[in-house]
Amino acid sequence: MKTIDKYLSQALDSYPFSLESTIESLDYALSYDDKNATALLLYARVHSEQLMQYEEAKHYYERALAADILAVEVYPYYIRTLVLNQDYEEAEKLIAFALTIKGIPKAEILYGRVFLLEHLQRYKKALKALAEVRLVAMNSWSDAFYDAAEKRLKTKQKFISGKRKRKAD
Repeated sequence: MKTIDKYLSQALDSYPFSLESTIESLDYALSYDDKNATALLLYARVHSEQLMQYEEAKHYYERALAADILAVEVYPYYIRTLVLNQDYEEAEKLIAFALTIKGIPKAEILYGRVFLLEHLQRYKKALKALAEVRLVAMNSWSDAFYDAAEKRLKTKQKFISGKRKRKAD
């Protein structure tokens, strides 16, 4: 096992329960290889998921993809960060590109589109996109997650249509 693998394993094991240990291990890992896509991905996730520093996270995601454009594990997290940062056009472009990569987890990428459409309050389109996700999903353990998303989207859709009806009255 290379030294970088040791520190990378420690960082992955610590995240998200011990941010101090995660960051310390990532710093060591990146000192051995500052172009390690996995280390850069985890650094990006810390900035996005824990610190809500989306611009800083984007910087690390970009570095990770520059190091390895085929690092399929980066794309779902990067898409989510772009949506949370309200970089909607950039998120849609990344989704379209990611779907061209061989071996990409298509259900996760397509769910990124559902997430994007929900943020844009396009619930009908989000429900159609969710149907597409279900078609490409390759496991049954995610069914409950998709069921909950569908219920949430339908509830929001009803709320919005009810609101429109009241405005018309």
